[in-house]
Amino acid sequence: MEPFKKLDGIAAPLNMINVDTDMIIPKQFLKTIRRTGLGKALFDEMRYKQDGSENPDFVLNKPAYRKAQILVTGENFGCGSSREHAPWALLDFGIRCVIAPSFADIFYNNCFKNGILPIKLPQEIVDKLMDDAERGANARISVDLEAMEIRGPDGGMVKFEVDAFRRQCLLNGWDDIGLTLRDEDKITAYEARHKADAPWL
Repeated sequence: MEPFKKLDGIAAPLNMINVDTDMIIPKQFLKTIRRTGLGKALFDEMRYKQDGSENPDFVLNKPAYRKAQILVTGENFGCGSSREHAPWALLDFGIRCVIAPSFADIFYNNCFKNGILPIKLPQEIVDKLMDDAERGANARISVDLEAMEIRGPDGGMVKFEVDAFRRQCLLNGWDDIGLTLRDEDKITAYEARHKADAPWL
């Protein structure tokens, strides 16, 4: 998993509440177990018309936001079914940080396990960042996980909080497998000992 320390990128405004995981990545794209290639299907039903052409009104299709790395959105983001494909699709598109007043619990946890930083902030602060994000090409926001600070395009700064363990995992790029492999020497020693003690197994 790629470490997350500091991100300076374009923020896209998605001013919607209750964006569920089926809106993030519709069910027909869940057949794969690969984490790559899902970015093109992100927000499929909003990004594309029925004939497959792009919907020019959708925020991520607008030239200023095609390379957005930060998403500013409404409360209860990621609700619905517990599909891990949702953070996979966001990450594959290039989104590394989602800012909202609240998240669905399973989606929130899945973000940390996949290298995305979800930030919960009060509604009035999200509204200000949403306004900043609506500046288009000038909508650059800096997110510093080490300092736990967000700086807007006007230089304003807000603090945010993240669980200390989750923060440490993101800073170091440790997913569940990475955490386990930190003890690889102990696991190897145990297996060798166990093989010597019980060679019949």
